[in-house]
Amino acid sequence: MNTKQSSDARVRRPERGQVEMHFYSLDQMLPSDHRARVVWDFVKSLDLTPLYERIEVTDYRAGRSAIAPEILVALWLLATLDGIGSARELGRRCETDIPYLWIRGSVGVNYHTLSDFRVQNGQFLEKLLVDTVTSLIDQGLVPLETIAQDGMRVRASAGSSSFRRKPTLEKLQREAQAHVDRLRQESESEAARHEADARRQAAVERAARERQERIDEALKQHEKLSKQREKRKKGNGEKTRCSTTDPDARKMKMANGGFDPAFNVQFATDADARVIVGVDVTNAGTDGGELPPMHEKVCSNFGRTPKRVLVDSAYATKESVRAVESAGTEVVSTVPRSEQLEKHGKDPHSRQTGDSDAFAKFRARMAEEEYKNLYKMRPSVAEFPNADCRNRNFRQFRVRGLVKVKAVALWHALAFNFTRMLSLEALKV
Repeated sequence: MNTKQSSDARVRRPERGQVEMHFYSLDQMLPSDHRARVVWDFVKSLDLTPLYERIEVTDYRAGRSAIAPEILVALWLLATLDGIGSARELGRRCETDIPYLWIRGSVGVNYHTLSDFRVQNGQFLEKLLVDTVTSLIDQGLVPLETIAQDGMRVRASAGSSSFRRKPTLEKLQREAQAHVDRLRQESESEAARHEADARRQAAVERAARERQERIDEALKQHEKLSKQREKRKKGNGEKTRCSTTDPDARKMKMANGGFDPAFNVQFATDADARVIVGVDVTNAGTDGGELPPMHEKVCSNFGRTPKRVLVDSAYATKESVRAVESAGTEVVSTVPRSEQLEKHGKDPHSRQTGDSDAFAKFRARMAEEEYKNLYKMRPSVAEFPNADCRNRNFRQFRVRGLVKVKAVALWHALAFNFTRMLSLEALKV
């Protein structure tokens, strides 16, 4: 419906076709208190020597100048804080959004460079996580006396329909090998072609080789899973399936009750500062057995042994409790219950048949009120970073393979710790 307008009213209307010249710098266009400035100052304070050492172009060696590593680190840190998980979307923001334009300045970036940088620096990101937490320990902000561990299942990039049994995988392997051989013969038989055609042909051949490599890896993973099923006496492996697009992914039971391809992301968090102190990603469908590796990593990285670790009952297997408590850390968890115990009215905190001394001691300890109250802290500590990362769109991986998905998980851990450092006033802003 048209709005009635007075014929004698004098108003100013928008003029969008007028060409005007404005003289503003990017620094003037970004508010002085914008988060991008804090991110930039934080990144500039980091030791980026490992990234600079990889740059081969110097004043004495010819080549195109590389992008300063601090630009790429700051772009991905800000993007993770903003819930951006796509390299293409980040590349678009670098052309349209003032905060990202401000970070990159006049330096050109493209989504290929952004995508590669995000997943090719996992070791550096893990060292960065350790270094930042170490600085918080030195400031007395992270006591590392009590930690909590929890996992969350994040949807993999692979689709459910990409999972195949061994006969189908072997057939696809033969087809992929034949396709690669055919492309190679065509490339060798043709005369010198136009440069653009050569690049296109090279891209086709590369895609075919990568598909063949994924199928080969899927067969290796299938053999590994089949042996695991036989060991657990769950069949002869005929029903085992692996993904042809992401062989590392596994079908797991998700929060919605269904089964989807996913990875198991593990975070260890300090109970006092609520800071992530350890990150790992596995393709195990359960959390049983995930406690000892994380505990060992935390102790090794920081040279300290936590007094206690808070976990839910899935982590408190007999072997995990023995391994962690023998290292000097008390496991605080609910005691595993069984229908057999409830049926006979037995106290789950009393020693049961098959219990080791360490597990019997764990059962008795968890009957004490002090440890029951300690366990009540677990949700607010262990599930806090999971929820925060979910809110930042950490719901599905856009990359494939354990190495790459762990790098993405580390970006989320660094972004979470960045916000915690601001809350703890550990950053000068």
